Amino acid sequence: MRDSASGNGISAQQAFMKTSQLIEQGAFARAIELAKQLVESAPESAQVWNLLGFAYARDQKPVEAEKCLRKAIELDKNFATAWVNIGNLFSSQKKLGLALQAYQNASYLQAKNANILNSCATVLMEMQRFDEAERFCVQAITNDPNFADAYHNLAVILYRNKKRAAAKQAFEKVAKLHPNSMSALSDFLYARAQICDWSLLAPEFQNVKAIGNPGNCVSPFSLLHFEDDPYAQKKRSENRAGELAVRDSFPQFRRPGSRPQKLKIGYFSADFHNHATLSLMMGLFGDHDKSRFEIHTYSYGGVTDGWRRAQLQKLVDKNWDVRSFSDREIVQHARDQGIDIAIDLKGYTQSGRPQLFAYRMAPIQINYVGYPGTLGADYIDYLIADHTIIPDEYKNAYSEKIIYMPHCYQPNDGGREFPENTQARTELGLPENGFVFCSFNANYKISPREFDIWMRLLKKVDGSVLWLFEGSEDAMLNLRKEAGNRGVDPARLVFAGYLPEEQHLARHKHADLFLDTFNVNAHTTASDALWTGLPLVTLPGKQFAARVAASVLKAANLPELIAKSEEEYEAIALDLALHPEKTASMKAKVKDNVKACPLFDTKSYTRDLERGYDAAYERYLCQQAPGDIELVSQ
Repeated sequence: MRDSASGNGISAQQAFMKTSQLIEQGAFARAIELAKQLVESAPESAQVWNLLGFAYARDQKPVEAEKCLRKAIELDKNFATAWVNIGNLFSSQKKLGLALQAYQNASYLQAKNANILNSCATVLMEMQRFDEAERFCVQAITNDPNFADAYHNLAVILYRNKKRAAAKQAFEKVAKLHPNSMSALSDFLYARAQICDWSLLAPEFQNVKAIGNPGNCVSPFSLLHFEDDPYAQKKRSENRAGELAVRDSFPQFRRPGSRPQKLKIGYFSADFHNHATLSLMMGLFGDHDKSRFEIHTYSYGGVTDGWRRAQLQKLVDKNWDVRSFSDREIVQHARDQGIDIAIDLKGYTQSGRPQLFAYRMAPIQINYVGYPGTLGADYIDYLIADHTIIPDEYKNAYSEKIIYMPHCYQPNDGGREFPENTQARTELGLPENGFVFCSFNANYKISPREFDIWMRLLKKVDGSVLWLFEGSEDAMLNLRKEAGNRGVDPARLVFAGYLPEEQHLARHKHADLFLDTFNVNAHTTASDALWTGLPLVTLPGKQFAARVAASVLKAANLPELIAKSEEEYEAIALDLALHPEKTASMKAKVKDNVKACPLFDTKSYTRDLERGYDAAYERYLCQQAPGDIELVSQ
């Protein structure tokens, strides 16, 4: 049979193969043209309708793709590939219910197809239905014991369900199946850090510089703990940004002649609920000058309740729930609203959607608060920071232009309240009189480097304990084991369970000194400690994440708690622990400073940030490229 519609005398089979090749090569327009000719020649062929739909989908034309794929299924309801393709289309559009239905239909037709089973799991994970997703992962692995993608999904599910040791094993399996994958390796290293597994790495993972290259990217966030190297972090971010680059951009913005009466600021996050980010930012949202700024929040996270979310909706002009929107739909919505400045509050952290910004949602786009480092993307114009966070010597490790806040980059809510804790120390597992060292940072931030110091402090201070955040059971077991290996009674490690924010803040009164971690500092936890009157000692490093607590302490007028070396860090902590009168004096100073320091002056902070927004927009109006903006305290 010859395909006369193709106009070149090739057979229909050859035309079909040629179309598939063009799709693989990214020549979508030519592939669509040829597939249309095939459809004209064989209008009752489900395969050619599926091929045309697939080409449209790859060319990011979802309406046309859906019509063609539905036609293929109408012609052959048992065509599993068409069900998979339309499932992929719906998944990319965040139409998760339809995607799951399509994948399940495909799985009924090919019950042992591991790829289809894993696709079901992927959608269920996005729907937060982790138990169901886990069953599909197990089925996929049963049918294909070396299917790395299914192991990866299983690892993520186990991690989300706080089965951290099992998650580490699953991530390790992925890394062994793909020994050259930097992404698999970074996930494995992060999973180890989460449970404080400091055992020797397997030989195949030793001496690996986990940076990755374009096409073999790592998660930038997952390796913040791994090393204190802002240039390596920049490289990881640049690779990730390159991976997120989009082929088809939206039209350029029309530049206005003057500043609008109100600049429309769009804040984008998955964390507009009872989360640390919103804890820091509630005061900022409340203090924004609504006569000059119109505040929009775009929430794409799965959590849609909580008292903070309800309060936020009263503080902003518009709160958009876009969790079911595709990236392109969110971008179009932001453009339709006329957002002037779009702000990424997540970056490369969990549940972030940084690709939104690759499409360019606003004339000015800013990296702020959520991800402690550069995003390495040419579509992110500015990063909110300060001179402590980014000293001149490391300026080249950041791709964005910097808006330098006059004090600390981190917003804080100076109106937070918490009740008086009336518990006795012993009710919390703490000694009635002994010195309480504390570190409520996430477990992954702890490394042998600072843990060695902490154990030496416990040995030198009789009756002292180390109060840590509980984390997972596996992390607690490993930390107790590591204490024993260093000659410290594991019982001197006390673990604090999860409490609501107000109660957590209230129990800080029972600690004497917060010990910071190094590669990734205390961020919100540093502000929490100072707000409750608890001193914190830190040792600033090189990268953004390693300098946050120093920035916080400077803005709290407590520079004497910023060490210059590991030896000084240990000496400051030991001096306070051995001299109760110094500890009492320092606690009194922290409480006094909280009332008057720049760190918790939310209104002044907000005015400074707004001046930064104004300056960035003024450069845009004047057709100037983004440039560093220095904000002087007023």
